[in-house]
Amino acid sequence: MFAAQSSTDNHPAANDRTPAANMVAGRIPVMEALKAETLIEKIVILAGVKGGAIERIRGLAKQNRVPVMDVGKQRFRELVSDTTTQGVVAIVGTKRYVEVDDILEAAKKRGEPPFLLVLDEIEDPHNLGALIRTAECAGVHGVIIPKHHAAEVTTTVAKTSAGASEYVPVAKVVNVANTLEELKQKGFWIIGTDPKAERLYTEVDYAGSIAIVIGNEGKGIRPLVKEKCDFLVKIPLFGSIESLNASVAGALILYEGVRKRKKL
Repeated sequence: MFAAQSSTDNHPAANDRTPAANMVAGRIPVMEALKAETLIEKIVILAGVKGGAIERIRGLAKQNRVPVMDVGKQRFRELVSDTTTQGVVAIVGTKRYVEVDDILEAAKKRGEPPFLLVLDEIEDPHNLGALIRTAECAGVHGVIIPKHHAAEVTTTVAKTSAGASEYVPVAKVVNVANTLEELKQKGFWIIGTDPKAERLYTEVDYAGSIAIVIGNEGKGIRPLVKEKCDFLVKIPLFGSIESLNASVAGALILYEGVRKRKKL
């Protein structure tokens, strides 16, 4: 079994901004949302805010396995400018996530070798949306994202994906490296992207059970994740810019996989 569920490049704080429609603000509303088992991505509490209601919120969040973040005033204001939040907001999810095993079972039912996209700390919601859209068009069976330090499937992502996020199963995992190791034990080949790789992305075989790993917009694939890859590939660049946008790079590699898997 796989582990349970665990954007801008220059403005990390902006990555967590969520439209007001995706928030529940205030101590009583947040508490009621938790009691109703609303799909909540995380609870954000202004550092230093205390009281019986806050402690009950923390307790309910722990009971429902909802992450709680304590942030400073500046970060809190960047997230939400509404002064009536009483120091606590709940970020409401727009998509119900699945387990990795659910994705593999769906591929099995379709009689197809699993074709997965793994995103290692993609932070820009627009990149995430674009990658999910490409994954859906390419027939990818599911997308895997980390639980922490990554964009989530919010309204912005759903809009950017042009609705594709409704069709592509997405799994959130605590540890991407461990998940890749478990996939390898199930017979997967893991293909990661690295600008310093010796092989071009056109020089590997994409047949069989495949997971393609796309790394963070600025840092690329993390070292521990990179170690789990069977092949590292690069996309040749001929201009002055040192790298492609993550969603563009993902699209090129996914469709090279499609071309070879379907022998187009």
